[in-house]
Amino acid sequence: MTLHLAVALDGAGWHPAAWREPNAAPRALFSARYWAGLVAEAERGLLDFVTIEDAFGLQSTLPDGPDERTDQVRGRFDAVLLAARLAPLTSRIGLVPTATTTHTEPFHVAIGIATLDHVSGGRAGWRPQISGRASQARHFGRRAFPSLEQLLNRPGGADLSADPHVRDLFAEAADAVEVARRLWDSWEDDAEIRDVATGRFIDRDKLHYINFDGRFFSVKGPSITPRSPQGQPVVAALAHARLPYEFAASSADVVFVTPHSADEARAIVTEIRELSGNVKIFADLVVFLGEDAARRKARLDELDGAELASDAAIFTGHVRELAELLLRWREAGIQGFRLRPGVVPDDLWQIASGLTAELRARAAFRSRYEADTLRGLLGLPRPAGRYAEAR
Repeated sequence: MTLHLAVALDGAGWHPAAWREPNAAPRALFSARYWAGLVAEAERGLLDFVTIEDAFGLQSTLPDGPDERTDQVRGRFDAVLLAARLAPLTSRIGLVPTATTTHTEPFHVAIGIATLDHVSGGRAGWRPQISGRASQARHFGRRAFPSLEQLLNRPGGADLSADPHVRDLFAEAADAVEVARRLWDSWEDDAEIRDVATGRFIDRDKLHYINFDGRFFSVKGPSITPRSPQGQPVVAALAHARLPYEFAASSADVVFVTPHSADEARAIVTEIRELSGNVKIFADLVVFLGEDAARRKARLDELDGAELASDAAIFTGHVRELAELLLRWREAGIQGFRLRPGVVPDDLWQIASGLTAELRARAAFRSRYEADTLRGLLGLPRPAGRYAEAR
């Protein structure tokens, strides 16, 4: 079975001091050329897709709100807009920006992702993400959220999944994805006639009201954007525990999980497979690669004043060793990997050139792109529109 490989792009890399590495380009971080170079490197490596991070708050070492540090990267582009800029500069790799389901209207997100699918020729995805921090809610002024400290002091303590506020955020996220999926189906594939002779541009009978009326949203539809090349762009979710596993199983096509061993990966796969037999399961890893990987990471830790901590496992070593680890985790049921480069361009280059070559030598990775769409690369069928079927 061929492994699926993706990279998660975030600024200069996933180490807070990555921007201080000799090969980093901190002055170019906020330029289209910089991001185009990263995605082009990933495409040269024949990776399935890249994800682009986003959030409603500045990066911070604090759990809620900005810190006072000036020695780490702060600020980022809007991920959906950036992906749309990168689409015409690439041809085969998938583009999966992050867009929050909190404080946003799913209609806006749905047409943005559908537009990305059109301009990329069928390579769009969406990583829905909740935005539960009180500091971020204050950007909008529509809702007051409890602070993380308040949540932890409630009955149940560290088990945030049991808190009604947190459960509501995931319920809202599920509704947002459902609205988007209905809007993506609200135009039938052949709704556009474009017949100059008869003067008919669309068949109005093939545009459908979605009439969604839920706890969080009331959306009539139809979309303003015609059905896109994939029909349904790929939805991918990051999940660490039961509640987000349930969200991913019900709402996503791909789930990113964070095991720290093959045994933990096997247990997570078993839990998710009890919820869904269809969702693709990817494991996240932060990676520092090459002969000098350990030295580079140690230097960055010293510059940052602390050893790197992450929700995902951190791998430091040669691409040969990483290839062996990925294949062991594949035996545990992991179908793909989203790798977070500790430093770009260094570790991204190691992934795209060294790791893919190692896996190819073991008949575990592609030698060419087999499909033109992201769904095709992931082995996901193009779904029929629900309203066309009903009609």
